[in-house]
Amino acid sequence: MTRYLLALCLVLASAALQAAEPARVLIVGTYHFSNPGQDQANVESVDVTVPQRQAELQAVTDALAKFEPTLVGVEWPADTASTQYVQYLNGSLPPSTNEVVQLGFRLAKQRGLKQVHGLDVPGDFPFEAVQAWAQANGKADALGALMEQAQAITARITELQATHTIGGVLREMNTQQAIDEAVSFYAEFLRYGKGEQQPGVALNAAWAKRNFAICARLLQALKPGDRAVVFYGQGHVAQLASCARAAPGVELVEAHGFLPAK
Repeated sequence: MTRYLLALCLVLASAALQAAEPARVLIVGTYHFSNPGQDQANVESVDVTVPQRQAELQAVTDALAKFEPTLVGVEWPADTASTQYVQYLNGSLPPSTNEVVQLGFRLAKQRGLKQVHGLDVPGDFPFEAVQAWAQANGKADALGALMEQAQAITARITELQATHTIGGVLREMNTQQAIDEAVSFYAEFLRYGKGEQQPGVALNAAWAKRNFAICARLLQALKPGDRAVVFYGQGHVAQLASCARAAPGVELVEAHGFLPAK
């Protein structure tokens, strides 16, 4: 009887989700405008406060506004995003080059939203254990080459800023090829380990846990019919997109087509 009731509840819940208008989610993979240096490889961002770059950022905002977002999610903790967005709206927030402010807050304000959803959570990234295993097992050179590959990816983004608008850079970063390249970096760590020693697995598990926690906060904020634009570091996009795509009642929208061309 209990199994029957559970099955019935699941069927009814599924039917309710299908009947409701889906929440649509558009995830924009970004680089860090303020160069915090917190990643293994970092983009050297141009000064986004100069008039030319401000115009480019406004063009990105205008393009994304055509999606008619009702919710904006960003890579900050909830309390920080909430407090600083209020300051942004009343003009008391100190000048900031951070992409959360320059992209997320700008779009939310233009759309007349009263809230910006900070989705970020702290997470472990146990890279030192991978390094130690590589050193002890003759794979230090291979790991070094992998890190050079990551540096090459960020160097390419740095160089794109000289020939592309910010919108053009973001458009290039949000092609499927670019997203696949970014996620392959994490998958490659799975080669680092043997038997019961699996530091690459531990690193990927920690990374996945953080991304699931981010996705959970997004799903908990969504209502049927919402149209969400989420700004997050490019490395997160593949896992966040996979999570959103799999969630009942959510429709994933590709960001590439909403971003300005070169």
